Amino acid sequence: MVMTNDENAPQTTAQTLAPAAAPAPRLNFAKAAPKAFKAVIGLDAAARDGLDPALVELIQIRASLLNGCAYCLHMHTSDARKAGEDEARLHMVGVWREARNFFTEKEQAALDLTEAVTLVHRGGVPDDVYACAAAHFDETELGHVLALIFTINTWNRIALSTAKVAGEDER
Repeated sequence: MVMTNDENAPQTTAQTLAPAAAPAPRLNFAKAAPKAFKAVIGLDAAARDGLDPALVELIQIRASLLNGCAYCLHMHTSDARKAGEDEARLHMVGVWREARNFFTEKEQAALDLTEAVTLVHRGGVPDDVYACAAAHFDETELGHVLALIFTINTWNRIALSTAKVAGEDER
């Protein structure tokens, strides 16, 4: 490929795959707002209580994919692998509707609810999505699933706003 100074010219593979410059350091949220950080940790722990750990990771992975949060996506796929999650299922979370055979009906209901809540700005949570989740989870479980979805969306926003770097798990 011929290289030119024309910014509209095609780029070589090396140019398109070159790593982006590291973002400038930003606020350390845990140090700057420790009470708020601890409150989110508390909500996270309370939300997980009583839920299947595999389901917890699937929800967190799906929301992180939707929000484009590489930091949280790396963290939760790593956690899922450590917990013994099947690699094929991890690859299918982003396309779960086309790969339903990889997920139980309960997991599908949770993934659908995760999408609706994460993308709430697109018209709220549809009644059929909520009803499906309510059919698969008792009231307490559903409350915890919702709290987990709220929490991972909060974590995604913290990580994205403060430019957390994927692969640098600070827990």
